[in-house]
Amino acid sequence: MIRLTLRSLRAEALRMLLSALAVVLGVAFVAGTMIFVDGMRAGAYERAGTFDRHTDLGVYSAGREVLPPALVDRVRAVDGVAAAAGELTNTAGIVGADGRPVLGFTMLVAIPTEDALRSYDVVAGRLPDRAGEVVLDAPTAAEQGFGLGAAVRIGATGGAARPYTLVGTVDVAGTARDVGGPFVGLVGPDALALTGERGYGRIMVAARPGADVAALTEKVRAASGAEATVKSRQQILDEAVEDAVRNVEQFRMLLLIFVGVAVVVAGFVIANTFAIVLAQRTRRTALLRLIGATRGQVFRSTLLESAVLGLVASALGVLLGVALAAGLRLLLSRLDVPVTGGLTVNGSTVLTGLLLGTGLTVCAALLPAWRGTRIAPVAALTDAAVQPSQGAGRVRLSIGVVVLAVGVAALAGAASAGQLLLVAVGGVLTFFGIVLFGPVLVPALARVFGWPVRRVLGTIGELAVSNTVRNPRRVAATATALVIGIGLVSAFMVGARSTKDGIERSVDAQIGTDFVVSGIGQDLPAALVGELASRPELGVVHEQRSTVVDDVEIRAAHPALVGRTLSGVLSGDAERVGPGQVLVHRELARARGWQVGSPVTVGGRSFRVAAVVTDDSPSGEVPAGHVIDLSDQDFTALFPARRGYLAEIDPAAGVGPARARDAITAVLGRYPTVNLMDQGAYKKMLTGTVDMLLAFVTALLGLAVVIALVGVANTLSLSVVERTRENAVLRAVGLTRGRMRAVLAVEAVLMALVGAVLGVGLGTGVSASTMALLDRLGGDFHVVLPLGQLGLILGVAVLAALLASVLPARRALSRPVVEALADQ
Repeated sequence: MIRLTLRSLRAEALRMLLSALAVVLGVAFVAGTMIFVDGMRAGAYERAGTFDRHTDLGVYSAGREVLPPALVDRVRAVDGVAAAAGELTNTAGIVGADGRPVLGFTMLVAIPTEDALRSYDVVAGRLPDRAGEVVLDAPTAAEQGFGLGAAVRIGATGGAARPYTLVGTVDVAGTARDVGGPFVGLVGPDALALTGERGYGRIMVAARPGADVAALTEKVRAASGAEATVKSRQQILDEAVEDAVRNVEQFRMLLLIFVGVAVVVAGFVIANTFAIVLAQRTRRTALLRLIGATRGQVFRSTLLESAVLGLVASALGVLLGVALAAGLRLLLSRLDVPVTGGLTVNGSTVLTGLLLGTGLTVCAALLPAWRGTRIAPVAALTDAAVQPSQGAGRVRLSIGVVVLAVGVAALAGAASAGQLLLVAVGGVLTFFGIVLFGPVLVPALARVFGWPVRRVLGTIGELAVSNTVRNPRRVAATATALVIGIGLVSAFMVGARSTKDGIERSVDAQIGTDFVVSGIGQDLPAALVGELASRPELGVVHEQRSTVVDDVEIRAAHPALVGRTLSGVLSGDAERVGPGQVLVHRELARARGWQVGSPVTVGGRSFRVAAVVTDDSPSGEVPAGHVIDLSDQDFTALFPARRGYLAEIDPAAGVGPARARDAITAVLGRYPTVNLMDQGAYKKMLTGTVDMLLAFVTALLGLAVVIALVGVANTLSLSVVERTRENAVLRAVGLTRGRMRAVLAVEAVLMALVGAVLGVGLGTGVSASTMALLDRLGGDFHVVLPLGQLGLILGVAVLAALLASVLPARRALSRPVVEALADQ
């Protein structure tokens, strides 16, 4: 039986090729993910302790407070300490050679001046030794054309940009300080002065040669006091590695979700392939039974065939996985996502890929193999034994109806229940309902979509539709494989478009000015808004600020802008907000018994209620509606240190937008940590992450869709083999080659179109349920259908199906009619 199985596998190698391709792609996704993540993990381990190569001890704040500079001197004076230096990490901005801020999130770090603690990899020049000196990462210096000795202006939250002398460049690629943007290194005092911080995040300590580190730890702990924690070198390195690897593992879990989707789709394709192939071997199987082969032998022979196929395909998949991992690295680099390490191929990765692919193929073949041995030997030798139109059982269909109904009900009721988990459960149940009820649902949809084809093509269309639905289980399995990938892609597309629309509506409601100035990863510099307000070209300059006092949100407001977020004014005049006059929101007014003219105390000062208003925007940290709006002047007087990350600006009366922009740009040239945008650009900035995530997800799910389309080609190709004599009869009675191609093309399109429509429907339903839930929880989200993108999905599915029909059509037409009529 083993020799017979291997001989049969060789004889039908071409027939099993497409099935093997599904396994190859599925294993390639698994292996590629593992290779990519293993490379990232290796890079994380390698560079996790880059900046602590010479650190023996570290002093950290026990709470949220920073460590004062005086503590550095106390630690340095401890007997046995060779060097001690404070380290600070913060954000900053660089003014480029063209006078504009360098784009990207910029990390600022205080670099030790003691040689015993310096662990940076210097590319050119040296590290800073004194105030006024700076080092940059080598790529930024090269891109901006900064040479050693050049004056580089650096700014941070503490104030305007200041000039520093570039004394060197460093390599931070692949480290915790590689955040995808520039890197700036200053000596400790300069870093403190520029950021406005009152102390350091930690103190690095180097022990003298021969010193007892354990005893030194106790001395440093005593000198640091109870407010600080002292960690050993091993603790520091372990935590650095843990942080680095944690990020890698989180990314690995994300990728594994998409891997699981691809593997499930591949399983559908493989199972369907074996079901078709074994159905076509009914007479051969019966003959083996007649000459003495047992059901067990036939069953084991089929599993052996699947194991050999899975093993060969898995080996090819592992090789393709290497290329896939390289492509993933290229994709992330194009998206400006820092990636550490290279490509690492471990023995465990190869073994996992081989076992997974082989196991998946064998498991997918179990049910078809069991069914293929149930037909009695004598009955299998007759035409009655072959039942290509066999449908699903009543039990399966009944369960499918119930599961589908429960899934749809869960999606519809998730918003009312306020449970996100219900959305996930509803989506999964709906999918399984489609799988179970598919033998009825899919053929019915195929007939509906085939109606215009029958009207246009007549007999050709009728024949194509009949061929498509003649085996309900087969067409259902083929279409269902497409539902998974296209459903997830559609869900992300609809969700992304709805989210972007919600963000844009929120910006329209909350931003009522022509220009927006925002901090890049931090609050606006303290003096910036004052300088902008002093420009005569600018009329409205409002910094969005807020704070919470006694469970009440206190917000800064501008009389010209305050009405943009209000949904109603219950009493009073909202535009009267100004010095001594405040707006109180309805819920807080009711709770405190306030009305227009009532005295209100905020921060020890007394104010009068100018109006009671309503506002639909969420309050965040406080109960809904517990908000007081103060004028900018009053807010500044009460909370002078409170900063915001956003300022709204309108031109003065009679000043055009271009002139106002020039005035803003003239001020911002001294503040590289802020960015100027109009409303459109601000919306694009907020929605850019959504677009990037959608592109990333679509690229990963694209492989699952490709595997499903391979299933369409596979099903059609095997059906051609099954209908060899039937197709020959059609050709003998006058069906032209072009019409035969048209029949097969329509079959492929109907299978793909049904799967795509069900997938789009499922994805849209999941997104609609999610948006309804988010809207109920306090957001402003509604379902917005990206009709162009959804139409593109359907168009790509149809086009891919047409391409998938080319090889089966060529095979159907390659044999002479007389020879095909003699096929058994």
